Order: sequence, then structure tokens, then C-alpha cells
Amino acid sequence: MSDLSSRTTLVVGAGRGLGRGIAAAFAEAGAPVVAVARTGSELGELAATNAGVRTETADAADATAAWSLLDRYEPEVLILVAGANPVMRPIQYQTWETFSVNWHSDVKIAFTWLREALLKPLPPGSRVVVVSSGAAINGSPASGGYAGSKATQRFIAAYTQDESRRAGLDITVTTIMPRMTPHGDVGRRGFRAYAARSGRTEEEFLQASGDLLTPEIAGSALVELVRADPETSAPEYLLTAAGLQQLP
Repeated sequence: MSDLSSRTTLVVGAGRGLGRGIAAAFAEAGAPVVAVARTGSELGELAATNAGVRTETADAADATAAWSLLDRYEPEVLILVAGANPVMRPIQYQTWETFSVNWHSDVKIAFTWLREALLKPLPPGSRVVVVSSGAAINGSPASGGYAGSKATQRFIAAYTQDESRRAGLDITVTTIMPRMTPHGDVGRRGFRAYAARSGRTEEEFLQASGDLLTPEIAGSALVELVRADPETSAPEYLLTAAGLQQLP
């Protein structure tokens, strides 16, 4: 399992933030990487600095794109990072339309790609990683329905793992829940909102947050996870600056 040179890795949401760090880490580890994002210019920057990265510009929530890319590349590693930026407001300042933004993106992305992974199915021994959020555990009162959407991604991942076992597909599904980090659009907005909510400056809030998760740390942690024997993997992990921490 330690050799990734023949394990095509498809990273959905690789244009920036943790997704870009994950795609770069797999490329550096020798995996053939297919990086998927909505913005071609961001993918171009990734490919220009990382040999072995192929790029595909697509909407991650498009079921046709999911089916087409899985069929074309037949990845043995599928990593889902893509999602929308939540509207950062307390609940009383939300509308249903703003509150449900991540239900129509993040939840749909997890459902669409995991469904296609089972239907195709992915090759035996494949690894699927759903990058949810620490908000799925702790909540996120300043971001509308974001935390609930991330918790639902956990459920969908668990359902997919169960269906893989029932069908004898030998697909391992793992949910990763990163701690909030300013190294990405969602986390950057989150830090700004929660600093204001606590009456502190962003700099003060950052300093009080301790060591911060970076895209490089996320990439290294996921490479290590995928290289490991799936029999030793837990179904869910927190991801912090210290790496992966198994949930009880």
C-alpha cells in the first residue's frame, strides 16, 4: 500500500486551500493525480508547480461530471474536498436561502460522488476520503447550515462504507474533520467572523488559536492515511496541526 505510483488519485476541490495541499502532497509522493476544480486558472498554477498532476475543470456538484471523471480515470483513491463558502451570519440574520447554501453544495457533492463510486464501482482496494469539518462535531453558530451539512457528509460516508461491505466491493471510506484554519476561504471567513463575535481582532483570535492546520500538514496526513493498511484505519478522524487524531 505504501507505493502510490500506480494508484491514480482524484482530488475534487483541488484548486486552493487544503485541497491544493492534498493534491500536491500526493503528486510529490509519486501518485498520478487528477485535480478537479471549477476554476481553471487555479488548476493551472497547481499543475505548473507539481509534476504528474492532470487537471479537469468541472463543477463538483454536477452528477454528469462525477460519472464521467470516475469512468475516465478509474481512480483507486478519491478525495472529496470541494464545497461552498457559507454565509457568515448568526442564525437570526440568515434566510433559508443563505442558511441552506452548503446543503445544496457540500451535501450534494458527497452524495453524488459516493453514489457514483458505489455504482461504478471503484476498483477493489480503493480508498475514499471525505473531507468534512470539525464543525460537524462542535457546531458553527456563525455560519448558518454549514455544520449540519458537514455532519450529514459524515452520515453519507458511513452509509457508503456499509453498502460497500454489503456488496463486497472492498472500498474503504474515511471521513476527515479538519480544525478551522485560515489557510482557505471558508476558514479565513470563519476566523474573521468568530474574531468579531468574540470582540477580538483577527490577529488576537489567531494567536489564541494555537498551532494552525496548513495545506501541507493536511496533504502529508492524507498521504500517510492512504498508504496505511485499511484494516488499521478508523472510519473518522479529526485533523489538526498535529495530524490525524482518531475519534473515540
